[in-house]
Amino acid sequence: MTHSILSERRGAIAWLTLNRPQIHNAFDDVLIAELTQALMQVDADPAVHAVVLSGAGASFSAGADLNWMRGMAAASEHENRDDSLRLAKLMRTLQFLSKPTLARVNGAAYGGGIGLVACCDIAIGVDTARFALSEVKLGLVPAVISPYVIAAIGLREARRLFVTGDVFDAATAARIGLLHAVVPATGLDEAIEGQLELLAKAGPQARREAKRLVLRMGGVDLVQAERIDQTNAELIARLRVSAEGQQGLGAFLDKRVPAWIDSATS
Repeated sequence: MTHSILSERRGAIAWLTLNRPQIHNAFDDVLIAELTQALMQVDADPAVHAVVLSGAGASFSAGADLNWMRGMAAASEHENRDDSLRLAKLMRTLQFLSKPTLARVNGAAYGGGIGLVACCDIAIGVDTARFALSEVKLGLVPAVISPYVIAAIGLREARRLFVTGDVFDAATAARIGLLHAVVPATGLDEAIEGQLELLAKAGPQARREAKRLVLRMGGVDLVQAERIDQTNAELIARLRVSAEGQQGLGAFLDKRVPAWIDSATS
């Protein structure tokens, strides 16, 4: 167990739990670093056959931590780029993990939380979960997670959700491809165990190669992903320090309406 991540072994399965329930498992630099390290460790362990990722408490992950956001709002463009590259490394590590990954979506997932779900091979969520890519409401975009979210939900749905920031429910998440199944909270663990039983019947080498095959046939390449991450980190860094980004972040942190809404309604 680390400060932000609870790591548990159940036989050949590694269970990694985002462990900041008091703030809905929101991301900060510590959680990003610790989850990246935990994923790298289980990936290197031949005794681990699969990884389950979940959240402690009522939420999967609420996205960015407010204090972290406050720090990034005051940081330079260079600092924001480096910060975004660390988040990109986390998403890339999860996406290209050699073991099968399951997202146990026990509650709401926003922003980066959706990114984690999209990076997992299998995603099962409770029927009460809510989701949103609400960055545009802050004058920002979901740049770092965009390759993984778009691959999961498709261009058509991404075009709508990226520009509106609309909140959607678990049934919609399943319909658009973010979740593979939706179950009552009481059935979540049973559904996860069912998927793990299916994975246990597959040969370990075949599981690895099957995952690589799908990514390769989908045109997903690690070197290309690193280049895309660099470009997207530069984009979000530029937007965070822009006048609109500063206005949006400041309005959100101060719990006020951003100026563009006032001007649109006057």
